[in-house]
Order: sequence, then structure tokens, then C-alpha cells
Amino acid sequence: MNEMELNREETEVKTNEDSVTVSDAPAETNYNEEQIQVLEGLEAVRKRPGMYIGSTSERGLHHLVYEIVDNSIDEAMAGRCSAIEITVLPDGSISVQDDGHGIPSGIHPKMGIPTLEVVYTVLHAGGKFGGDGYKFSGGLHGVGASVVNALSEWVEIDNCYDGQRYTERFERGAVARPFRCEGPTNAHGLYVRFKPDATIFETTVFDYETLLKRLREQAFLNAGIRIVLRDERDSENIREDVLQYEGGIRSFVEHINEQKGCGTLHADVIYMRAESEDRVAEIALQYNDTYNETVLTFANDINTMEGGTHEVGFKTALTKVLNDYGRKIGQLKDSDKNLSREDVLEGLTAVVSVKLREAQFEGQTKTKLGNSEIRPFVYGLVCEKLGEYLEENPSVGKNVIEKSLAANRAREAARKAREATRRKGFLEGSTLPGKLADCQERSSELTELYLVE
Repeated sequence: MNEMELNREETEVKTNEDSVTVSDAPAETNYNEEQIQVLEGLEAVRKRPGMYIGSTSERGLHHLVYEIVDNSIDEAMAGRCSAIEITVLPDGSISVQDDGHGIPSGIHPKMGIPTLEVVYTVLHAGGKFGGDGYKFSGGLHGVGASVVNALSEWVEIDNCYDGQRYTERFERGAVARPFRCEGPTNAHGLYVRFKPDATIFETTVFDYETLLKRLREQAFLNAGIRIVLRDERDSENIREDVLQYEGGIRSFVEHINEQKGCGTLHADVIYMRAESEDRVAEIALQYNDTYNETVLTFANDINTMEGGTHEVGFKTALTKVLNDYGRKIGQLKDSDKNLSREDVLEGLTAVVSVKLREAQFEGQTKTKLGNSEIRPFVYGLVCEKLGEYLEENPSVGKNVIEKSLAANRAREAARKAREATRRKGFLEGSTLPGKLADCQERSSELTELYLVE
């Protein structure tokens, strides 16, 4: 091969390399109307489950159970249900059964399919958007049952309504066994069994203690209702807890303090309640000898972990009542500053439960209440009833004010100590400007101290 041929071959190789480089460059994305997708039905839930249940972690997994149980609780608040049974089964599924009225069985006039099927396959479908079906309910968005259906491997429904038994099965949100009537029955209520979809959740193993804590709350919030939790995953060690509390949220406060293992400042739990046409508020509280606060708030039996307007109304009123009472009996002097909210909450265990016809939650997971009208309602209840209680029980009032004053003094001492430490650190670590230097002379005869105002 001569020199000319070698040069020609090298040129061809370079040309080929250049062409490969050009072809590997990313093509410009063509973004147009065809890129806009529309997710229909339950497909949106499976695509973005976190929007509906918060996450696909263990917390989201248990939220599925809460959605189904909350529907049964709504039946209890309507006076149509007295018992709920939840069973964790060996195959990883879980069932919820109540003795309520069940789901209406007829064909839905608008959708043209069985009403039970509408409830479990159509988002924003339910009996809690108004009307006389439910005065108070936690299921306000009409997505709970359908979301559970969408995020489950399968769901089986056994519905006893108006003297007839009806069944249906779904798989990943779609009808797998059509709705059918199984014949007459003397039973009434709804049985729902579902198995979470392992392709959606990080874990599909239910934690018994997590379920027990939530269900115990529901039993406390609905005095007299019987809730049974069973775990049948270990056939040789079946666990069962029966939860029923006639004392309602009073028993709830007592239970919390018992769990803490602490002493209380007063023997009786302070209880107050107010009701109007479209709202109810009840509050139970008791002070203990610890330094931590436990304030649990609920709206339509939903645990509002991030608080909301009902919590603001309660804490604002509590601070006002104790300051007014402390000054009235002379424990707070004219020269003393008012007790802060932190002072009056120290050592407090309280449960605030409100029920509203049109509750406004922030998000589907319902962790914060937004109804503005409930704040003055709760505020007025606490100002009136707690003020009366302290007047009738001066020894309790005196002990509570003394504990709040002790908290105030400790907080003020801690603040002053922090400021002193900061000042000391600043002076020790600071350097003098310009030509000035720290005095190194130890003899008092050779030094002078100037005080400059």
C-alpha cells in the first residue's frame, strides 16, 4: 500500500468517526399537544398514589385501612353502627366488617351501574356531599373506597342491605366478578376485604400496634362503640383486642396519663361540650406533673395531626382564661407579665374533638382543619366552661396557675442563662480594634479602670 492509499484510508476513517459523533448527538425534543396525557378513572391513583394516601411507605399502607374503617365510623356517627371488626388475615389481606346499613344496592340513576360499583370505582362518588345521609362524616371527598380499590391487588365486597346480600370482586380497580345478589339475609352491614398491591407499596406487612393505636382513638372518640382488632397471621398465637370506652374522651385523657406513668394535679378530668345545629365540640383536659404537653385534636373523628383552627381556638382561650383567673385570685401580680402559651401548656394532656357538617381539610390525608368558623366556637366554649370550672374548684385553679408560673420562671431563667452565656462567649472571643490591646498588668497600682456611659 503506497502513501497515497494510506492517506486516503485515514481520511475515510476520520470521516466515519465524524459521522458517528454527529449521529450520537441528542435529538431536539418535539414538545407538542401529543405530549399532554390524560389519566382517566383510577389510573391516576395508581400513577400518583402519594397524592391520595400521602406516601407508598408503611404510613400509606395503613392509611388504606383507615379509609375503610372511617366509612364504618361515619355509620356510627350517624347512629347506624355499633360494632366494627378488623381482621389481619394470614395471606396478607385485611378485612373490615361493620353492622351498619350497608351500601344502597340499586342501579345508580346517573352512572347506569350498581351503586356499590360506583362507590368503589369512581372518584368523588359517595353519600357525604350533603343531604340527609350523614350529618357529620370524615369521608368528605368521595375517594377513600375507590383509592383503596385502585391500590389493592384485589378487593372483595359482601354487602347486606335492606334484607338482601350482594357481592362483587375487583382486581386493581377493575371489576373481576360482577355485582350480583346472593339472596335474602337477616344480617345488615358491610364486609370489605382487600390485599394491598405489592407493586405499589414498599411494604405490604401491616403493623398490629400501629392499627391498634388508631382504632383505640376511634373507640375513645365514639363512646360506647365496640371495635375489635384481630391478628390471625400466626395460627398458634392469634391476638385480639376489644376496644370499648363508655367514658369517651375523658377515658382517652386518663389513658394517656396512665401510659405516661405520671401523677396528676387534679383527680378529675375537666370536660366541656357545646353543640349547635351544624357543629359539636367537646374537650377533655387534665394537668399532670410532667413538663411536656400532649394535645390531640380531631375533626369528624379524623386525627388532625397538624392541628388547625380548632386547636388554635383551644390554645388561645386556655391562655386567656388562666391569665384572667391568675390575676383575679392574685397569683399574677399587676407587675407580672402574662403567662405565655408555652407556660399554660406545660404538663397538659388534652383531647379536642369537633364535628362539622362541612369540614374543610387541607389535602386528602386530612391532617389539618381549615374551617374558620370553628375557631370562635371552640374559643367561646373554653372561655365559658373552663372559667366556670375554675371558679367552682379554686384549689384546682390555684395548682394549675402555680404550675404555669413555675414554667414561666424556669423559661425566664433559661433565657437569661442563654443570654449570659452568649455575652460571655462574645467578650472572651472578641478582639480589640486598632492599636488597643488587652491589659496584661496584674498590679492594681499600675492600672486604672474607666467607666464610660
